[in-house]
Amino acid sequence: MIKIESFDTVIFDMDGTTLNTIEDLSDSVNFILTKYGYPNRTLEEIKSFVGNGVANLIERSIPDGRNNPNFENCLSEYKDYYRDNMQNKTAPYDGIIELLRELRKRNYKLAIVSNKFDKAAKELNTKYFGGCIDVAIGESENVKKKPAPDGVFKALKELNSTPKKAVYVGDSEVDVKTAQNAGLICIGVTWGFRDRKVLEKMGADFIIDKPEELFNILKG
Repeated sequence: MIKIESFDTVIFDMDGTTLNTIEDLSDSVNFILTKYGYPNRTLEEIKSFVGNGVANLIERSIPDGRNNPNFENCLSEYKDYYRDNMQNKTAPYDGIIELLRELRKRNYKLAIVSNKFDKAAKELNTKYFGGCIDVAIGESENVKKKPAPDGVFKALKELNSTPKKAVYVGDSEVDVKTAQNAGLICIGVTWGFRDRKVLEKMGADFIIDKPEELFNILKG
């Protein structure tokens, strides 16, 4: 039996969970595609491409993927462009700020673990959630991208917490698998980049439709 009341740590995904980043991601990808003369991608296509890290996003977006001779250049230039334009249209989802403030008030330990490159994850966290979330971890040379559990374990260590004390909140199949690999309860959210069917198929332990519903789970 899951002892919800024993949890004191909540780890969040970023893209599609706490922040609606899809327009800035899409604009940045299409800037690179246009620069190299490649066909642009729709918002829905980009939404289906995100979640597995920046290299996979570019691989899926450009013709011939990693076999494209310009793949490395596109990846590098995308990172530079996105870093300078990742706050143009990005914003927290409705109810997220209120949720985080209340969790903080109730003394929950909070973190973000994202497949964004680490610098972007930290900068966006500071910009939007600096007063609520102290730990933000993205992909780096020392932290493998999700669904590897590296980022979750690093966050737990920095928070002085354990898998048994934590839940993971995310919107995608990658998030569910990450939670499973780390030994955490997974709470899927339906307002992000994937739908309920994906979360159910992957085996999310709980699924919520609004941020405030998280409290119903944490209260058991």
